[in-house]
Amino acid sequence: MLLDGDAWDDKFQQFRVEAWRLETLPQYRVSRERDELRDFRAGKRIDPLTFNDAYMDDLRRVRREGKMKGRVHVLTRPLSEYLEYEFMYYEPHVRAGEDIRIMDVTDRTNPLAGVQDFWMFDKSEVVLMHYAEEDGLQIGREVFEGDVAPFVEYQRIALAESVPFKEYVKGIDLRG
Repeated sequence: MLLDGDAWDDKFQQFRVEAWRLETLPQYRVSRERDELRDFRAGKRIDPLTFNDAYMDDLRRVRREGKMKGRVHVLTRPLSEYLEYEFMYYEPHVRAGEDIRIMDVTDRTNPLAGVQDFWMFDKSEVVLMHYAEEDGLQIGREVFEGDVAPFVEYQRIALAESVPFKEYVKGIDLRG
């Protein structure tokens, strides 16, 4: 089943314990980020200590409700321009309560090679994220209708093989 609009938004309101994401691409083409990415290319940066947005408000709501939202981003160095841009927002998102981790596979075998991006809700429902690989344009979301056990295992591996975002970027100036 393809997922869009309110049905997609509802996933983030209705999960009971955890919404978790695996990100595997070096870039994503998201129309609502177009202006921010243009500003980033022009040298404009947010102040991660004072930045606030609706996503952070929602993260705080999730935490108040005793829920958790997290992700692991699998990457290789050097970071793509998009990842540098995204990292700028990861810092305040962590501060607002998101568990963001990085699995750097630059100098090692990727234990999740071939696993596509997905969201998992409460370890019971998986939504596969479909992208045009050449540029990260999202082309669809699909509720996975099989056994979610492999995705629970992918999450276990991703968490075991990654480090918290703040640990990963220690010593890196994200204010560039």
